[in-house]
Amino acid sequence: MNKDIKNNDSKLNSSPEAEANAPSPFEIIKENSNYLRGTITESLNDSLTGALKADDQVLIKFHGTYQQQNRDIDDERKHQKLEPLYSFLIRIRVPGGVTTPQQWLDMDELSDRYADKTIKLTTRQAFQFHGVFKRNLKKTIQEINKSLLDTLAACGDVNRNVMCSANPFESPVHAEVAEDAKRISAHLTPQTAAYHEIWLDGELLAGGEKEEEPLYGKTYLPRKFKAAIAIPPRNDTDVLSNDLGFIAIVENGQLTGYNLTVGGGMAYTFGNNATYPRVADVVGYFPKEQIVDVSEAVLIFQRDHGNRSERKNARLKYTIDRLGLDFFRSELERIKGLKLAPAKAYTFTTLGDKYGWSQGEDGFWHYGVFVEGGKLVDKNGYLAKTAIREIAKIHQGTFILTGNQNVIIAQVSEALKPQIEAILKKYKVIDADKLSALRRNSIACAALPLCGLAFAEAERYLPSLVDKIDKVLEANGLLETPITIRMTGCANGCGRPFLSEIGLVGKAPGRYNLYLGAGFTGQRLNKLYKEMLSEEQILEVLTPILADYAKTKNAEEHFGDFVIRKQYIKATTAGLNFHD
Repeated sequence: MNKDIKNNDSKLNSSPEAEANAPSPFEIIKENSNYLRGTITESLNDSLTGALKADDQVLIKFHGTYQQQNRDIDDERKHQKLEPLYSFLIRIRVPGGVTTPQQWLDMDELSDRYADKTIKLTTRQAFQFHGVFKRNLKKTIQEINKSLLDTLAACGDVNRNVMCSANPFESPVHAEVAEDAKRISAHLTPQTAAYHEIWLDGELLAGGEKEEEPLYGKTYLPRKFKAAIAIPPRNDTDVLSNDLGFIAIVENGQLTGYNLTVGGGMAYTFGNNATYPRVADVVGYFPKEQIVDVSEAVLIFQRDHGNRSERKNARLKYTIDRLGLDFFRSELERIKGLKLAPAKAYTFTTLGDKYGWSQGEDGFWHYGVFVEGGKLVDKNGYLAKTAIREIAKIHQGTFILTGNQNVIIAQVSEALKPQIEAILKKYKVIDADKLSALRRNSIACAALPLCGLAFAEAERYLPSLVDKIDKVLEANGLLETPITIRMTGCANGCGRPFLSEIGLVGKAPGRYNLYLGAGFTGQRLNKLYKEMLSEEQILEVLTPILADYAKTKNAEEHFGDFVIRKQYIKATTAGLNFHD
């Protein structure tokens, strides 16, 4: 943040009463940005540095990109009297996770040409590039848009990529629900012309022409806003971790409507117990025709009532806890005339993906590919990136990115199935059924070296830790027992660690907080069990608990339920008692 912004903020906070209501520095940046333009163009054209101006680093998030630096070589660069090696993460929206073979080929080619030759599949069903230098940023975003994908609102204080269950093999209504995800995404996308002006060389607004953001206004939302749709029985979008969620209600094979969920969110700040992760409340049912109106009403509620003074308490989860569900329901009625019916019954049985071949009711085949940590790369003889590229050249269906960082080769015809099988075998794509159930149910965020928030490793480290935990599981006959494990480099929660039965959150290099006791299907948060553990200590702590689980668990009892029943940990019944 620059000095001017800080000084403005201090003036606004000149009295205790003003301090409680003064807009945060980020709100002032948005207010003064001219609908997200700022001085981004000038920053991009400054060839003396690989970085952007401080305020522009805030604004580019709304355009789908973050400035990062390679922390692995910071010391070396400093010794050489060079600035940090700055680069940019680019996040590409894929509403519902559904993409075409040509779009896949385009993203693959761009990752090789401008990024670090890898494709990151995110926990929000998006593509992500890392290592894009400033000089290539505009060209990359232009090429993404040529593929009919975009990066607008992939980050920032707006509605982000809308998720949808990636299970066409299980649900005949998948296509209808995926279309709803696209409709929500389109309706809640910011209308500013800044994106087209800056990145796509669009025309500037004519003199005197007034720009508006009909939904967002000049300062957009108080904080990021995430939306997802789940189709029971598979909660593969972790729908209750989202600000806004929809649980599809299917009756007699027909989609009739949705249960509405509000107030989920994973992030908290170490040492600040006024912040906490939260599972969303299921607040009622509505007919399917109202899904866009409901989405808009919830967004407007958060826009008008969210905390714009303290960003750490600005998410919808805090607004809901502060104002209550009765007030929330009354506002839905005031804003859009919406009256929710009582929520309808539903059952989730898993939050994982289905791997290997499955056949849908329409006769098409779907192949679930396991992508460890969501990092699609050719490495150590495992040529998954090449394999999917070769499949995309002949595939006539779609690809579906999953909320668990995997990909489904969807809508494969009977005739084409042998050719795709041959490609998977040729490039040694892992048969996920040969992996432990723990590994199949693992998630890791990108973390080091590029994420500026990370205290510790995640994506690069979790696979080797799972190797060691697998040995404990094998010794206790638990290799095929499904247990969820997630690791993140910080408490920002990008990998949804607080909804995993074993959650590991980086606190310092090589040290992790261990959380236990989440519900297997994403319905209950875990709780802190031990702090600042090394790898040796993680294994030392987990080994006897897993051995006890193997010996004394009830039939079909999940690990998260077991550690609560055996009183290793108290159940977290609400976000407000996460720290108890």
